Amino acid sequence: MREGTIYKAMSGFYYVKSPEGTAECRARGRFRLDKQSPLVGDHVKYTSTEPGKGILNVILPRKNSFIRPPLANIDKMVIITSEAIPVTDTFLIDKMTVIAESSSCEPIICINKTDLDTAERLFDIYSKTGYTTVRTSAATGEGIGRLSKAISGSTCAFTGNSGVGKSSILNAIEPNFKISVGDISKKLGRGRHTTRHVELYFLRCGALVADTPGFSAFDTGHIADKEKLQFLFPEFNDYISSCRFDDCAHIKEPDCAILAALAEGAIQKTRHDSYVRLYKQALEFNKWDTGRD
Repeated sequence: MREGTIYKAMSGFYYVKSPEGTAECRARGRFRLDKQSPLVGDHVKYTSTEPGKGILNVILPRKNSFIRPPLANIDKMVIITSEAIPVTDTFLIDKMTVIAESSSCEPIICINKTDLDTAERLFDIYSKTGYTTVRTSAATGEGIGRLSKAISGSTCAFTGNSGVGKSSILNAIEPNFKISVGDISKKLGRGRHTTRHVELYFLRCGALVADTPGFSAFDTGHIADKEKLQFLFPEFNDYISSCRFDDCAHIKEPDCAILAALAEGAIQKTRHDSYVRLYKQALEFNKWDTGRD
């Protein structure tokens, strides 16, 4: 059997790239019996049936997977933001970093349109989290080289709210990038002849890129239990063990090291606000999930 990576899925066909070339594959019926569905990004084993054709036999273990868009084995999530029109809500950014962290996926914060606004506020917030934070301008080329280097050799997903310039950034990284984000976004949904069309695009920097229409594209269901949420904010890690109570929620408890760090400015207020909001959502989820009052 040959090994390769699914780079496109459409109308029940899976397109696999391997050292031997590309092949259009059908999945064996037993995947349905096992309630398994091959995803774009999956590393697979397949049998060649004729030149350019094959049958998927095995889905190799996944690093992670996403429900919507249906993707697997994403190494890095590039979260495109802007301080110019449109201004990106920090809660949406933080929700995406938590989704990435919970999926063993490295978040990269890309602050675009710096030719219109230098985005000092956003840069100050996220450069202090430890995440790779890059300011870019597709118009001037600022930061494009650094972003390209940051994603080199990885499989990554680009996401961001409408209007932040994902299309322009992709075209700046890859001048020969032929497909616009608008075209991709139309394909990343339901269509008359395809249930879903998701595709990885090969860039010259060695990255594979899955573009997504926006923050709402990532649907992972419940993100994290309230007890685990604190560990998905990396700037909290130095303080968690110093709280008086082992089950500290870091919201209003006495002798909370995270609240002390917040008061000292070591943790950004917007980040803590997002944590509290997500904590309350997780609390509500647990209450309904368990049937507790």
